[in-house]
Amino acid sequence: MEASDPAFPVRHTALSSVVKGHKTDIVISSYEDHFLIGAMGTILQARKEESVSVDSTFSVTVVFGKRDEPMLVACARQLIEHISNSGSSKALVLSLGLRDHSLGMLKGIVSAVVEKLVEVT
Repeated sequence: MEASDPAFPVRHTALSSVVKGHKTDIVISSYEDHFLIGAMGTILQARKEESVSVDSTFSVTVVFGKRDEPMLVACARQLIEHISNSGSSKALVLSLGLRDHSLGMLKGIVSAVVEKLVEVT
């Protein structure tokens, strides 16, 4: 939709999409040490854990909001894995306020965000 305003100190982009019949607006901001993705809703923090092993480990924590929604945790995990696999070491703060928490809805959100993420990296 719109790319970063050069006068604003944080690189950001916004997307507006219809996912499974629901209009969804998401803002993606890239700070020095983390990405902030979403709109007002349940807030999750995800990061890659540093370890000596070859396999990557990721942690996802619900900071505020619905703690009994495993699909939101799965969504955050998919996004932090994508961020990590793209070469970034930034953490993720994800805020999602959705009416529909179905697998199809969250897959749509992840694919839309992944597509727009390149605009702020």
